[in-house]
Amino acid sequence: MDWSPQIAALCAQLVEHYVFPEIGVEIADILRKRLAAGAYAGISEDEAFAAAVTEDLQSVNGDKHLRLIHSIDEVPVDDPFDAALYRAEVSLSGYGFARVERLPGNIGYIDTTAFHWPEVAGDRAVAAMTLVADADALVFDVRRNRGGSPGMVALICSYLFGSDELTHLNSIYRRETGGTEQSWTLPYVPGPRFGPDRPVYVLTSSLTFSAAEEFTYDLQTRDRAVIIGERTRGGANPGTRYRVGPHLKSAVPSGRAVNPVRGDNWEGVGVAPDIEVTAEEAFGRAYGLALRHVLTLGENGARRAVAAEARQALAAL
Repeated sequence: MDWSPQIAALCAQLVEHYVFPEIGVEIADILRKRLAAGAYAGISEDEAFAAAVTEDLQSVNGDKHLRLIHSIDEVPVDDPFDAALYRAEVSLSGYGFARVERLPGNIGYIDTTAFHWPEVAGDRAVAAMTLVADADALVFDVRRNRGGSPGMVALICSYLFGSDELTHLNSIYRRETGGTEQSWTLPYVPGPRFGPDRPVYVLTSSLTFSAAEEFTYDLQTRDRAVIIGERTRGGANPGTRYRVGPHLKSAVPSGRAVNPVRGDNWEGVGVAPDIEVTAEEAFGRAYGLALRHVLTLGENGARRAVAAEARQALAAL
């Protein structure tokens, strides 16, 4: 099959939009050479073509956000991202929140799979953070979180800092404008904040990616959370979707994260945990630390039952 039109469209998108212009030109040249050499000639299906091209797209600098995506549904001409499909998928997936609960010992636990747009899932995030607002410690699980919206990261982080002073969380350089967008905690959030003083533990794995890495790094660089688990996957270059064919769309990063504390990001290297254990061991380690903290808070009055819960849960670990 002749994939020349698709490669031509993709190369144009790289040259025009990729965050690192010189690398975009280099990758486009590689794709043209691969096409001329017949690398894609034996491929007849869109899905296999997308996989082969993605490998070539990532061959220069390993940018995991840069890829060609096969879509079972036809890619809309006017909206390659397909916002309507996205909203439907979000509504059927718990809005990115797999579990929100109070664990024995008054420990809050939030298990996430994605950070969706706050205009779509913000009310669910508010509900989750309200439920854990009175916990003595919070375990935030992003081991399965594939990323998503910096806006949702800012919303959730706002519950973990104080309201008296805004915190600069992250910045994103945008190639199309040459400017940098700053992300800060919000001056107001619905419901009570968890606040800046109680312990927060973030669980990570080698699958933790993109906005979930930003969430982790934002909290780590501000000394607001202890990161427990594995080094994350390493994707810090957000971008946009473009139509390449009826069932093909590209993801081309046009920005890069810039941490305001360290001036760097996690692209290609991931976020290193403060306590390195396997992903499977991360919850037990964090829960144990949280329970030991609870036992330092006393056993008088209402805390008597909480302390008893904490001792029993700690013994069971």
